[in-house]
Amino acid sequence: MPARQISPQSFDQILSDLGDDPAIPDPHGIRKSSAPKNVAPPAPSQSNPQPIFGLPGQIDLLSQAKKLGLFLSLGVLLLALLMGGLITYKFIQEDGNTDLEESQHRISALQKEVGLIRKELNEEVDILYEEMDKLEVSIHSLKEIKPNIKALARPTTTPHEQEIRRWRYLGSSQIGGIQQALFHLGKSHTQFAKEALVLGEWRLSHIEKDAAILSHPQGKTIVLKPVKSE
Repeated sequence: MPARQISPQSFDQILSDLGDDPAIPDPHGIRKSSAPKNVAPPAPSQSNPQPIFGLPGQIDLLSQAKKLGLFLSLGVLLLALLMGGLITYKFIQEDGNTDLEESQHRISALQKEVGLIRKELNEEVDILYEEMDKLEVSIHSLKEIKPNIKALARPTTTPHEQEIRRWRYLGSSQIGGIQQALFHLGKSHTQFAKEALVLGEWRLSHIEKDAAILSHPQGKTIVLKPVKSE
């Protein structure tokens, strides 16, 4: 069997792995002891470098910067929302002021129209009262004039008027150039010449074929027509 070559480092590692075995000598004192000893921290390897000095502080600064940026972003957002709200409120207020002005103009126009209508109504009422006053005066005047009208509608009869109206005209004749009219007086007949006084102040003013007219100085006239024979 060929001999194996073991390096001193490998041999020490093997002894260290075997532990405290009294049967195996440990001249170099590299055997692992069962008693706990202060073990030195392993040397840093190149594959696991130690953290750079000051890195945790930088991480805190970055975290705080992120938080500050977040707060700044929220502040800018809130400021933008506040500005938007102010602008919207301003627009709404301007619209409200415009609507209020329009409403005031409309109210003013309506008040003017109502004032004109009221003025016209007052004028119409005044005219109506004037017409009523005139009508009332006219009614009183008619009441005062009415008896006079009745008096004129019933004139007094002149003497012998009713008696002459009962006469009947019988016809006319002409003798010696004098025109005469024949009348039936009820119980007798009589004949009167033209322009002669027949009874009282009644005068035979006209003689015609179909009528005889008697007149009175007061302006009255009586027309007597001939009686038609059946």
